[in-house]
Amino acid sequence: MSRPPRIWMSSATPAQGEVVRVRAQMQHVMESGFRLDWNGAPLERNLLTRFEARLNETLLIEWEPGPSISQNPYVEFAFAARESGTLRMLWLDDQGMRLEAEREILVAPA
Repeated sequence: MSRPPRIWMSSATPAQGEVVRVRAQMQHVMESGFRLDWNGAPLERNLLTRFEARLNETLLIEWEPGPSISQNPYVEFAFAARESGTLRMLWLDDQGMRLEAEREILVAPA
């Protein structure tokens, strides 16, 4: 988790009601705890346990990834732009890591 998440939005200034697509990818090992190291000992489990995105206080998406998700998970979602505000994204993992990212959205009046 040495790098901030990569985030792309189809528009930071959408028209009222326009669908905004968001893509987010973060660097994470997503270690399931099922693999063994060179000495035969299990590698410590470290999975993302939660992702959520909110526009202001409105929850847009929540996701609880499991052990079958690959390294550097990618999520894509869309929402209708109804109000301006701050898009906040949050990632949590098994080891207590908490990563947040924000993007401002300015909705143009119809």
